[in-house]
Amino acid sequence: MKKISNFVYWTPRILSILFLLFLALFSLDVFGNGLGFWETLLGLFMHNIPVFILSIILWISWKHELVGGIGFMLGGILYIAIILMNIAKTGFEWYYLAWAAQISGIAFFIGVLFLMNWYKKK
Repeated sequence: MKKISNFVYWTPRILSILFLLFLALFSLDVFGNGLGFWETLLGLFMHNIPVFILSIILWISWKHELVGGIGFMLGGILYIAIILMNIAKTGFEWYYLAWAAQISGIAFFIGVLFLMNWYKKK
């Protein structure tokens, strides 16, 4: 019982950190555009806004798992909504499904793990 409790406690936190690092990797494409220092800095900031928001959610959810469960699931839903808006503008492409699975799927999984931890704690 103790091992399951530790697993349920640490898994969403570690996966959240890895997921945030994965999302932050997407901001590195700013360096290949030949921009100046301030434009690059602004581009890095703009690309990492979701990482900053999810980092705040992770920080709060370290003690309040319900916030993490709802926050990561809402992040996944928001990303699917953004993809659907992009599909409405440009038309459907097969790789949108892969994007949704990689980003939203992981966010939903982390959210479910936080909710499991919250339920177990309650």
